[in-house]
Amino acid sequence: MTLAVIVQARMGSSRLPGKVLEPLGGKSALLRCLDRCTAIPGAGLVLCAVPDTYGDEEVAEEAADAGYMVVRGPEDDVLSRYAKAAREAGADLVMRVTSDCPFIDPVICGRVVNLLHASGADYASNNMPALFPHGLDCEIFPAMLLHEADKLARTPEEREHVTPWIRNHPHLRKANLAGPGGGLERLRWTLDYDADLEFAAAVYAELGEAAAHITAAELAAFCLRRPDIARINARHVDEARLNGGARAELQSEPVKFARAA
Repeated sequence: MTLAVIVQARMGSSRLPGKVLEPLGGKSALLRCLDRCTAIPGAGLVLCAVPDTYGDEEVAEEAADAGYMVVRGPEDDVLSRYAKAAREAGADLVMRVTSDCPFIDPVICGRVVNLLHASGADYASNNMPALFPHGLDCEIFPAMLLHEADKLARTPEEREHVTPWIRNHPHLRKANLAGPGGGLERLRWTLDYDADLEFAAAVYAELGEAAAHITAAELAAFCLRRPDIARINARHVDEARLNGGARAELQSEPVKFARAA
């Protein structure tokens, strides 16, 4: 059974255009994300789903030049782009990751994969509710569900955000890998604002290439030890992410992070 990790990436961003090509150490944020995804246990293939527009040529070339499979598809219909990528990859299972997550943790992603299998659920994620730091989100589902969603999803939100049709389907069982909470969910490790990029660059400036392999628990401990760095982007905490959203029927035991300072 082939698990394809599909990372969506594009040049456009309303708040931080070109963010995926910004450097973190000696590589772009996009390659930092893709490289981490290759370490996800069970991942048979990591590929990049890029819009088929001229303005995204540089993103596609960045991934392809590094040896990653690239699939091009509609810019705004990301669901269709994912379905095309899954078909071309011959995927049985699809894990969705976004390219603005340069600190995605492959071990946590692997635990989400295991949860899908162990629970017998149709879909598994780690953000229902969102109790991990922002920037660790992943979700996994059978490719056949992705293709069904591609046929039946109608609303702009369902087409743009890929999984709302699956997440909101009343007859599909959803499982969630519960995060540590305790305030750690307010940490921002994603790239959406200039301050987010400043935070990520500060982590690399402080830790060097070790930042490319730092685990989520280690990065959380670093943020507790260096609140000056964690505060760089703290004003952009997404309160809607923390206070809204659906809750999966099946909840794992919370993942524990060491709280050493």
